[in-house]
Amino acid sequence: MGLLFEARESGSPWIDTVWTCTSEQVTEMTSVAGVSWGLVFWRHEGRAHATVTGPGTRSGTAPVPQGASFVGVEFAVGTSLRCASMAALVDGGVELPDATRRTFRLDGARWETPGPDDVEALVERLVRAEAVVRDPLVAEVRRGGRPEVTARTLERRFQAATGLTQGAVRQIERARSAAALLASGVPVGDVVFALDYFDAPHLAHALRRYIGRTARQLREGAGGAIGLGLDQPATS
Repeated sequence: MGLLFEARESGSPWIDTVWTCTSEQVTEMTSVAGVSWGLVFWRHEGRAHATVTGPGTRSGTAPVPQGASFVGVEFAVGTSLRCASMAALVDGGVELPDATRRTFRLDGARWETPGPDDVEALVERLVRAEAVVRDPLVAEVRRGGRPEVTARTLERRFQAATGLTQGAVRQIERARSAAALLASGVPVGDVVFALDYFDAPHLAHALRRYIGRTARQLREGAGGAIGLGLDQPATS
């Protein structure tokens, strides 16, 4: 019992991950740091909700409604909402008004609430309406390109598009990769080497800050519910 996650990758360049979750006999979870903003649609006790979630820079504890079901989309780094400042969404989120089982309101318009197989169609409509936009410079950097701009310009554009610095994104992504490796049984020393941590204490500090777990807890699946599908690898 707890949080039952399933996640899949997407063929859309605008989307990082599509996920679903149900909560059973759990009232709180460990929230983990993440580099993406997202949309979450959830139902609980007959009521529908829709929320914009922001990137997270640290782990924490979050309440979980029992018996709720969720459908979520994590957007690709570099995408953003036209109607919102990404910096204002960091470590927070906004509940959208007037959500129903069928529709929700965003950027001054009504949109159909998606199921797990309808997320790409929704995102395509949001992109066509320019409610979701992206900075091509950031997209190029994420593909490994080297744009012909100054480092200062690149960092400014990156922060405007994501709410985070490039360094913060690298650290968070590395910690999440470490958590997945440890949960799959990879020894600490191998994770330190593979992800270029200085030593085991350096890894331990990153796990506490960004994941809210120790290496041992990740290996043993201990520590309670966590907002990360460590035992549910993403599928295509």
